Amino acid sequence: MVERRPLLDLLAHAVLILGVVIVAFPVWVAIVASTHPAEAFQTGRIPLWFGDAAVANYSLMLGGGLSNMGAPPLAGMMWNSLAMAMIIALGKIAISITSAFAIVYFRFPFRMFAFWCIFITLMLPVEVRILPTFKVVADLGMLNSYAGLTIPLIASATATFLFRQVFLTIPDELLEAARIDGAGPFRFFRDMLIPLSRTNIAALFVILFIYGWNQYLWPLLITTDEGYYTIVAGIKRMAEAVDANPIWNYVMAAAVLAMLPPVVVVILMQRVFVKGLIETEK
Repeated sequence: MVERRPLLDLLAHAVLILGVVIVAFPVWVAIVASTHPAEAFQTGRIPLWFGDAAVANYSLMLGGGLSNMGAPPLAGMMWNSLAMAMIIALGKIAISITSAFAIVYFRFPFRMFAFWCIFITLMLPVEVRILPTFKVVADLGMLNSYAGLTIPLIASATATFLFRQVFLTIPDELLEAARIDGAGPFRFFRDMLIPLSRTNIAALFVILFIYGWNQYLWPLLITTDEGYYTIVAGIKRMAEAVDANPIWNYVMAAAVLAMLPPVVVVILMQRVFVKGLIETEK
């Protein structure tokens, strides 16, 4: 039995509240700033309470009115971010689950060497290999394209490792039973492994969707056409598009709108996300 100590409980709650305040304060500032008119920022101070221009600001952003002022269209950037996040998430899952299946259930020369070659790429994030990756993408003519936005980010050593660990927990008797029933490798993969891994797939989808949605450096580097701007990289361009005028209220409104899709995904998939992270029994 754990002994209850009021002082330690008070300290733990104080630390949690402090952490929530630190994390939530920038979000609060963005939401509040998006409800004020542009004139509220001319003094150089950011208001900390709501204004009366929320409807006008968000109507202008969602209606594309800021495009007339030289800023990229918000709807197009949101769509590009959604497409990029979905392609990256689904592509990473598809490649990772099939590669993990091959590593665990097939015996071929240098099988573990191939796995460790995949795993060691964890030490090479996009920022480290960005120059050679950009050169390859440029030589292949994939600048300003969905292929250029997604293909260099579509492989995932982390997801491969996680699916490998999941497959290693599945009893060998299940594979033997499938063989006795006459199931081939593809049928075993489709009818057995994928259903048993669906919670892990859902958890990874949430993580990878947010990873793809929040990409900043790579889209900023390879896109010069407004038709392929993503929302995260586009917010920077939006702030610079009409830098003669203080439009921080619109920039903050765009930032708030950019937060909504990941929040919706996490809320809708919260239960299966947590289950996929903690589930160990098959």
